[in-house]
Amino acid sequence: MGRKNLLRLLLLALIVAVVPLFIRKDYYLSILVFMGINGLAVMGLSLLMGYAGQISLGHAAFYGIGAYCTGVLTTHYGFSLYTAFFSGLVLSVLVAIVIGIPALRLKGHYLAVATLGIGEIVFIVFNEWIEMTGGPSGLSNIPALQIAGFTFGTSLRFYYLVWAVNLLALIFSLNLIHSRVGRALRSMHGSETAAAAMGVNLSLFKIQVFILSAVFASVAGTLYAHFVSFIAPNNFGLMVSIMFLMMGVIGGIHNIWGALFGASLLTFLPEYLRVFEEYDILVYGAILLLILLFMPEGFLEGIPALYRKWVKQEGRSQ
Repeated sequence: MGRKNLLRLLLLALIVAVVPLFIRKDYYLSILVFMGINGLAVMGLSLLMGYAGQISLGHAAFYGIGAYCTGVLTTHYGFSLYTAFFSGLVLSVLVAIVIGIPALRLKGHYLAVATLGIGEIVFIVFNEWIEMTGGPSGLSNIPALQIAGFTFGTSLRFYYLVWAVNLLALIFSLNLIHSRVGRALRSMHGSETAAAAMGVNLSLFKIQVFILSAVFASVAGTLYAHFVSFIAPNNFGLMVSIMFLMMGVIGGIHNIWGALFGASLLTFLPEYLRVFEEYDILVYGAILLLILLFMPEGFLEGIPALYRKWVKQEGRSQ
């Protein structure tokens, strides 16, 4: 993992621990919870796109599968939260395998279109299977999350849970990308032909990272459903997939920390852009365009790079 990442983890853990001492209002704690939920989903997307180089425009499908599976099983059938949670994971893995094996044979724009289509199919299922999902009216009365008899029924408790899950996901992801598997993923991203020549099993690694990203999104969806207690198909549509992608690109899709930063930024920013609500797509589009033009590596790496460039130019001018 490295000393630098370890220090970052410790700093993040410290920030997570002390923030509620200064922020006590439920509204702001809720924003922090949504930052963590989105961050978890975008971390999975970062592993898939940033490290393995596989494009996905349907990531909200797995986010929705996790949410609806736990929601339906707990509200309609009275399943325990543990059973509902693991059922959501299993279903997400199975769906990822079924659609991933044929879809990941494609590359570039073809893969993007395929994942877009998959996301739309899952959205239609959520919208039309009214007996189970409630259709456009949504699914309500999803119970509060409970672990070992402890109920996460307040924003503060859920905040600590979500960010504890994020820290665990970060530790796992950082260890993964600095392992042999991570090196194989990066070699695939650089050149699949070269990776195959070095003995990397492309099909196996592609499906494995696709499943892993689906699991991250499914867990995020489960947390979302139990936090808001109401879900509807529009919570898992195309715009959500695009927003996840924007979060990754703006923060830095090739950096797991950048993914978390981008998710936090684009969760926090809309709360302070409500005055431009009618033009939010234009605002986000402008931000994305500026990032792609001046900081293609994302905010987290781009800002220090621009600063170093500025310092270098200042030094030359003197």
